Amino acid sequence: MERLTGIDVARGLAVLGMVTAHVGPDDPGRTSPADRLLELADGRSSALFVVLAGLSLALMSGGRVPLGGRDLRRSRVRVAARAVVVLLVGLVLESLDTPILVILPTYAVLFLAGCVVLRWSTRALVVAAVAFAVVGPPAREAIGLAAPGTVVDGFGDELAALVVGPHYPALVWIAYLLAGLALGRQDLASGAVQRRTALVGTALTVGGYGAGHLASLLLGDDAALASTRPHSSTTFEVVGNTGVALLVVAACLAVAVRAPRALAPVAAVGALAFTAYTVQIVVVAAVGPEIVWQPLLTSWLAFVAGTVLACWAWRTWLGRGPLERLLHGVSTAVAERVVPREPADAGTR
Repeated sequence: MERLTGIDVARGLAVLGMVTAHVGPDDPGRTSPADRLLELADGRSSALFVVLAGLSLALMSGGRVPLGGRDLRRSRVRVAARAVVVLLVGLVLESLDTPILVILPTYAVLFLAGCVVLRWSTRALVVAAVAFAVVGPPAREAIGLAAPGTVVDGFGDELAALVVGPHYPALVWIAYLLAGLALGRQDLASGAVQRRTALVGTALTVGGYGAGHLASLLLGDDAALASTRPHSSTTFEVVGNTGVALLVVAACLAVAVRAPRALAPVAAVGALAFTAYTVQIVVVAAVGPEIVWQPLLTSWLAFVAGTVLACWAWRTWLGRGPLERLLHGVSTAVAERVVPREPADAGTR
């Protein structure tokens, strides 16, 4: 399908937001508007990243009209193959032992879960997203792996930590993926859809963070399920973060049509999101953990500028990013072997 520049811009903002959350200046004593703006990146950028993952799954499986039959099976195989590649890269990045919590293993789990729901209607996706946002947080609290510092050993426990653990719990974060899938089933180029997305995003943002604030006042700031702090993975945070993600997507779609050239550098980051995210962590491993624990304005600006310029140059002269090529090549090859195209389709490739 034709690539939507606005989606690449939104994905680029998500990547740069995660860069900001990891190595951006962080001084609790500073409360300038610029500092407040940088704080918005924490937690919300990764949530936007997963919402866009769901949207990408929708585009890969037919967009507004979900694929069926053989094409649907091929899409599912492609998504599953991509999940395996993302998981392997995520495990390699985790082995570098940086202070950054790598989202890719959870991302892979969500991709595998997404294979199951590619044919669901928009209504079913929205209902499921709401259900996971409401039930997921108390369920993981009840299971008991949600507390930071929980120690797990063995493959089974590590898998459980991915699903219900303290960092990017798939049981909760699948709500973002489902919301993105539902959004991807709409006509994203339509101004009416963009306006409706912005209205829904505003309502979710105000409702989620507002209700969370009231719950904290009633139950106390230490109430685990009432928090809206970044990465608390409560219902209130999920609702608020989803609203922010919808607002960002709607804004990017609307602005990208009017100023595609001006946004080309950020769109390039989005087109090379997998590569940009991976290289960021490799650079942190090479430079040392101080860049995360003692972030400076200069190092953050260097990270952001370097990421944008490198992605823009690569996208301009070489096209698809290196890890994006790997994803495409592996998923296409696996799909061709597992669900080969019909002979009549062979000439249309």
